[in-house]
Amino acid sequence: MIEARQLTKRYGDKVAVDGVDFTVRPGAVTGFLGPNGAGKSTTMRMIIGLDAPTAGTVTVNGRRYAQHSAPLREVGALLEARSIHPGRSAFDHLMALAYTHGISRARVSEVIEMTGLQSVARKRAGAFSLGMGQRLGIAAAVLGDPQTVMLDEPVNGLDPEGVLWIRNLLTGLAAEGRTVFVSSHLMSEMALVADHLIIVGRGRVLADTTVRDLVLQAGGDTVVVATDDPAELRRVLVGPGVEITGHPGSEQLTVTGLPAREIGRKAAEHGLVLFELTAKTVSLEEAFMELTKESVEYHAASTTGRAA
Repeated sequence: MIEARQLTKRYGDKVAVDGVDFTVRPGAVTGFLGPNGAGKSTTMRMIIGLDAPTAGTVTVNGRRYAQHSAPLREVGALLEARSIHPGRSAFDHLMALAYTHGISRARVSEVIEMTGLQSVARKRAGAFSLGMGQRLGIAAAVLGDPQTVMLDEPVNGLDPEGVLWIRNLLTGLAAEGRTVFVSSHLMSEMALVADHLIIVGRGRVLADTTVRDLVLQAGGDTVVVATDDPAELRRVLVGPGVEITGHPGSEQLTVTGLPAREIGRKAAEHGLVLFELTAKTVSLEEAFMELTKESVEYHAASTTGRAA
């Protein structure tokens, strides 16, 4: 478990992390999302002691990272895949880490196989592709068989097979009861693997929620329906938690709080003919963009209307 309480980091006049509170619980994949400059990397660096908080605390399994006698066995982290000696082989890099914690050679061989590095295990890591570098970084993160795994952008450079592999790895680790904390800009992947989300912007927590709840909040439970008797359809559909809007004289209604299937069933039961029944789908990416639109630090200039 990772617990942050009023965690703050300042660099001179700049506040990178501003009093954040969150808990990353075991048994689930928690996605850590935010625009560039939101404070994600700084927060992760403070979790494993690479940066010292200006104020507040952050603990892993009840202790600060530095207080663990064998930190690799408590939390495995990938923050920068290229932070390895380029002249070492993948095997030697992992063995050097293993020696510091009394981890066996057999475990090194096990994680090499787990991460698909068998064919390049004896090659110098400096010649690795970005994808192979990511695999080596993940191998180092899981080397100590830790209860907590924290990965920053783990799918960078991976091919489709590699993306599927990391997806299965993350869900598998969570299913074993481990704490899994993952930062990513790939919303499509987060939508598939994350059970919980912590979203930050300008150093503050904007949301601590689930994918489903965030999408629903952004209008993901909206259905557009059209009929020749909208007044009667409105009467049929009205109920607790149901919101219905429409313009006078229009055959079209917008319904929130009822799925399309239920609307269609109720209409059929009352003999109402529907001309349209369309569920409005909001993606995690759209919900994320809406939530963080005021927290984006770097905006691209619009090219609309400019000559090529």
